[in-house]
Amino acid sequence: MSPEWQEHGTVVPGRRTSLIVDPSNGKVPLRPEVRARAQARAAELDAQPADDPEARTLYERCLIGSAGPPMMPPVYNQNLQIVQTREHVLIVTEMIHDARVVRMNAAHLPPAIRLWMGDSVGRWDGDALVVDTTNFTSKTRWRQSGEGLHVVERFTPESDETIRYDFTVEDAATYTQTWSGRLWITRSGSAMYEYACHEGNYAMAGILRGARADERRNRGER
Repeated sequence: MSPEWQEHGTVVPGRRTSLIVDPSNGKVPLRPEVRARAQARAAELDAQPADDPEARTLYERCLIGSAGPPMMPPVYNQNLQIVQTREHVLIVTEMIHDARVVRMNAAHLPPAIRLWMGDSVGRWDGDALVVDTTNFTSKTRWRQSGEGLHVVERFTPESDETIRYDFTVEDAATYTQTWSGRLWITRSGSAMYEYACHEGNYAMAGILRGARADERRNRGER
């Protein structure tokens, strides 16, 4: 990606090169069979890059962005807004305009109800907000995960300008162990802008059009 499109901020202080703090090698501990499945999926996309727009990734289709959970900072449009009420905490991300509603001091939904960003339930631990999320759908496949994904997040204020964000990920069918990450959220004076991804998703049209052009060229047509 061109550097002109990238935003740079302090999400990991010091010289740490990974958001992952456990395991210590900073890598997602994927099971071998899951890694093979991901590689096969990537090869499938390469072999049939644009036969069906619904076969492309959710990110390319502007259906879900970086709201998580857990929340991963995108390379641009990194702003988010946190709104707190007595019964809910709302987390809105600028990238692909995702909105998470955290229900405070509530029970999880029945297992039969599955949501793209899971069912997030929050509680206060002193000044820290702890969010427990289950009930994911297998359609999301965050870092190759499935319906068994379980994420616990902790938002800890460290100053008037900074929140430390810790998360722990568990899914025995996908990962060889529970793993954790950490980054920092910094207050910004920047405005939140509408991310009209569907209206301006020219990349998807370009992918489809380019694939048809490749097919014509392979047939010897102009």
